[in-house]
Amino acid sequence: MDDLAARTALIAACQSLNALGINQGNAGNISLRSGNTMLISPSAIPYDQLRPDLIAQMTLDPAQPTITTPHDPTGIWTSPWTGPCKPSSEWRFHRDILSARPDIHAIVHTHAIFATGLAIAHRPIEACHYMIACFGGHDVRCAPYATFGTQALSNNALAALEGRTACLLANHGMIALGETLDRALWRAVELETISKQYTHALMLGDPHILSRAEINEALAQFAVYGHAEPLAKAATSR
Repeated sequence: MDDLAARTALIAACQSLNALGINQGNAGNISLRSGNTMLISPSAIPYDQLRPDLIAQMTLDPAQPTITTPHDPTGIWTSPWTGPCKPSSEWRFHRDILSARPDIHAIVHTHAIFATGLAIAHRPIEACHYMIACFGGHDVRCAPYATFGTQALSNNALAALEGRTACLLANHGMIALGETLDRALWRAVELETISKQYTHALMLGDPHILSRAEINEALAQFAVYGHAEPLAKAATSR
């Protein structure tokens, strides 16, 4: 994907968040790997006003000079950006996740209602449904609370995402990762869906939680999910 196509795809993804039912207003943000840089939605720009030239671009190279700003006096690898608009205030965890996870190429962060409700309760999502396996493990963790936009929040998110492709952020929202932008959006929708299902099950009483063996079977299925050969090719290769 060339630079313009990547910026255009990022804008389309941002504009789809509310229609998908996983965000409200201008909350949330999306990033996309582009070579050794990150494209990320700008701060405080309504999604319907986004243009490709307004998308911020930031380095993913930790060897770049560290700068210190009043917002981040620790001087921990604070990246400058290119573009006319500041990047999203959550650029730190986007940058840190993409830097730490070469398998991931896109990140979706939203304040989805049910996922955020569980995050407010500091409640991880247990294996209430086999679709928990699409996030890489037996649960979706809830990262401890830290102020938005801080290195502490980024550190907490990285820990909660170890071995996972999604997490909740306490009193804040959710993060979904993807090998592609489409996969990140798919996981964000699935995360809000399972959050809603789990919330309703909790309201009914004590939900039945699937065993580790049952989730291990689902994990094995998800390992090849979406990677099957086309039927015609598979038939001729038998």
